[in-house]
Amino acid sequence: MSTDKGVRVWLRRQGAEQITHPGGNLYAHLCRVSERLAVLGCSSEVRSAGLTHAVYGTDGFDLALLDWADRAVLRDLVGADAEDLVYLYGACDRGRSWRDLAKTGQVFDRFARQLRTPSPAQLRSLMDLSIVNELDVLEHDPAVADRHGTYFRELFASWAPLASEQVIRDAQRVLRP
Repeated sequence: MSTDKGVRVWLRRQGAEQITHPGGNLYAHLCRVSERLAVLGCSSEVRSAGLTHAVYGTDGFDLALLDWADRAVLRDLVGADAEDLVYLYGACDRGRSWRDLAKTGQVFDRFARQLRTPSPAQLRSLMDLSIVNELDVLEHDPAVADRHGTYFRELFASWAPLASEQVIRDAQRVLRP
């Protein structure tokens, strides 16, 4: 497993600084998400996943820095637990998973085209990462906040029993009506 600095160098080599994203570029976004997860007290694995969460692309950001079939590359950089979370995050079909995630505990994997049932710890980490990612986007793109603020307020409230308390408090602060 590489250091955080090594992962940042790798992300730059993959072109993350050249990819436009709310708040500047993808690299800046990835760094902000990881740093916010740290401030909120999330584990080093979740922070590493935050730094690389979009490497395989996502259901909401269809540009990959690495093909998900090459998971060993990322696993060597961030470790198995963080890479598993990055895969789960990238593979999550949001339309089929997010609304009922707290009730079902299941994620539809858009890569493997099957339902997955993450452990309670993985589910919490997935929710924390998803919330912090969306908060960063909402804070850096007022148009997204205007269009989707109510949706995220309701979604994150439904996740509150399973997500980390400090992440939910941050979401409530950012999304207050």
